[in-house]
Amino acid sequence: MIEFYPQIRMVHMLAVLASGALFLVRGMAVQLGAGWAMRAPLRYLSYSIDTALLVAALMLTAILHPYPFVHGWLTTKVVLLVIYIGLGTFALKRGRTARVRLITYSAALIVFAFMISVAIARHPLGVLALL
Repeated sequence: MIEFYPQIRMVHMLAVLASGALFLVRGMAVQLGAGWAMRAPLRYLSYSIDTALLVAALMLTAILHPYPFVHGWLTTKVVLLVIYIGLGTFALKRGRTARVRLITYSAALIVFAFMISVAIARHPLGVLALL
């Protein structure tokens, strides 16, 4: 399966970008009060992209054997992913006020960007490791 590593990695990276872009657009729409952001087709698209992202991540793990709780940068990514998901649910749906939704949306975007920097740097401090 190692021969498919470049293609699987590309699918993973494209799914990260698609997932982040869709969250960015849906989050902005929710901030502006647009009802279409939470309609079923976009939710299902989000689920599909995130499923492809997870499958590609699991395939990369099967190929390379970098496991969370063994490799610090990967552990950091998994922890940040859980935080991002939690913030995202409040940003899009569970936040009771516009202020809570805005704060959690902003925080989710920051966590997402930091998660990408951790992946690129392959270091738990991500971009902060360069300082």
